[in-house]
Amino acid sequence: GRLLHVSKDTVTRYILKAGDHARKAHDELVAFSPHTKEIQMDERWSFVEKKEKNVEKDVTTTTLNGDNWDHTAMDAESRLVLSIIPGKRTAENCVKLVEEVNKRTGGRTGVFLTSDEHAPYVKAIEKVYGVPVTPPKRSGPGRPPNPRLEMPSDLCYATVKKTRKNGQVVKVTKTLVFGTWLLLALYLICSLVSKTINTSFVERNNGTERGQNSRKARKTLAFSKLENLHNAASYFTGFSYNFCWPVRTLDQKGVEGKITHRTPAMAAGLTDHIWTIREWCMFPVPVG
Repeated sequence: GRLLHVSKDTVTRYILKAGDHARKAHDELVAFSPHTKEIQMDERWSFVEKKEKNVEKDVTTTTLNGDNWDHTAMDAESRLVLSIIPGKRTAENCVKLVEEVNKRTGGRTGVFLTSDEHAPYVKAIEKVYGVPVTPPKRSGPGRPPNPRLEMPSDLCYATVKKTRKNGQVVKVTKTLVFGTWLLLALYLICSLVSKTINTSFVERNNGTERGQNSRKARKTLAFSKLENLHNAASYFTGFSYNFCWPVRTLDQKGVEGKITHRTPAMAAGLTDHIWTIREWCMFPVPVG
């Protein structure tokens, strides 16, 4: 506002417009990612108005303030951000994130999923990808067996648990939750970026997001005061990253040593050039 000599209310109004536009543009442009097969999921912490420990639990009018988590899913190979679900760190938001992953990969079950040890992901993946199976009734009297969910044979899900001491990681525990070790080995052999179970790429994106969006910095006076502005800024920086932000590790060397800079959307085959912020903001989206 000071740079452009406009009211701060004008700035916040445009943040809301930009966030809504970014969410709709993402739904149009990343409705389906055909090459995605390795997805990493994580939750990025921030807060709205005040930190959770300072929220008055008995005040019903401020239930949206406190800790806010960006539940994020990323294609590890192309660095494409598939989905961002901001809000409280709940099982419901984990389900929404996994549903988004399933939708943007065309419902394919042949995917390799990794996350931290956040427990609700297991139930969320079971709910979204599980296939209901009714066991055959046993002979003789008795109640018929209840239906159960069986996981697809080509789906693999593993977790990474980091144990810290004095702020340093002292132990990393990797667990295979769904799938077989043989299937896991096959996914790792075919992966262009991973040699072991990890969440490195989505965690690297957390650092990029904190640098691009000052509201997400860990120690800042620029934290959000309202949830709708916080979420709008999350959508804008998170989704414009796919098309407007060249990633150094995605650079390709062509003939005569010429370097081609690429964004995640270019690596995922969704566009053929680096978008400007103007082009991103002017992309036509559905109204309403």
